[in-house]
Amino acid sequence: MTTSIRYSARADDLSQQEPARTETAQAWSTSVTAVYETDPDIIAAVLPQPLEATEPIVRASISAVKMGDLEFGAAWFGVHARHEGTDGEYALLMPMSSERAVIGGREMYGEPKKMADVSVNRDGDNISGTVARAGVTIWEINGKVTGPLEAGPEKKLDFYFQFLLSPDGKGFTDEPALVYCHKEAVLRSKEAVEGELILRESPLDPVADLPIRRLVRITASERQTSQRGEVVSRVPSEWVIPFAHQRYDNFTRSLR
Repeated sequence: MTTSIRYSARADDLSQQEPARTETAQAWSTSVTAVYETDPDIIAAVLPQPLEATEPIVRASISAVKMGDLEFGAAWFGVHARHEGTDGEYALLMPMSSERAVIGGREMYGEPKKMADVSVNRDGDNISGTVARAGVTIWEINGKVTGPLEAGPEKKLDFYFQFLLSPDGKGFTDEPALVYCHKEAVLRSKEAVEGELILRESPLDPVADLPIRRLVRITASERQTSQRGEVVSRVPSEWVIPFAHQRYDNFTRSLR
């Protein structure tokens, strides 16, 4: 009887599985990425403890992802940071055009994902990417490919805070987990781009609060990425509560 009930208990108990690893062996993304310098005090202001500010660098990336018959847009906006001597990046916003991508990343890793219209278009050497939410194109990258770059494997580390809001509206259900998300990418191509990054004012996604002081570089790439997460520590709720609004629109609930 129960074998026909798809919500019944299943043999593939999650507690018996190997450590979670998101493999995207069949997924390739076309990305356009801008890196720029902003004000050091702004970087320090957006980082929850125990993360520390390093160089005042912001990365804004926009991708078109193809995974089998699933195609969606994915973007990333965040800053350089350090934890106990380990360098990485801290994401402020990860817009996605796929609900599947939003739910999986937020629940497993604590990624600050939100639904958005995300697109990348390339016509010859001309490439552009846009991220729009609530009727506002919050950032876009436009440029012209100027030549190839070395396209070897790349590794990076992202910092996330995984937490759940308490049902009574007061704080979190438990102390937040500081997550290290290890990412490895295989590149099919990487190219230099001459162009511009535009940040626009938005009441929901204030990327314009991190002004562009100097554009460091823009690149275009085709890549395949895998990632592995681990909880490295639990941190006091009071360190993260003041920053919880980074993850939500119209965050009006009292967490005090």
